[in-house]
Amino acid sequence: MNIHIPTPLRAYTGGAETVTVPGATVAEVFDQLTSQYPELKQQLFNNEGKLRSFVNVYLNDEDLRYLPAKESTTVASTDELTIIPSIAGGTGRCKS
Repeated sequence: MNIHIPTPLRAYTGGAETVTVPGATVAEVFDQLTSQYPELKQQLFNNEGKLRSFVNVYLNDEDLRYLPAKESTTVASTDELTIIPSIAGGTGRCKS
């Protein structure tokens, strides 16, 4: 399965934009991903092993948070995961 890595996390994948890892479920794919790229684990998961709240994951354009089985969702080798970190910033004030 192909996983699309966002620019801020590519430092942890040797600069790769897309990596390919095996797995039968989203959870297995993430296990394989973080086994291949161990430094990525702390960027994606909290101490309880749950995806961080600011990490958005899409399985073939479907938000993982809204899929009934979430991380237990089965996947095929032709599926794609896209990781998109939430971006925050700014003060809400315009400079003149």
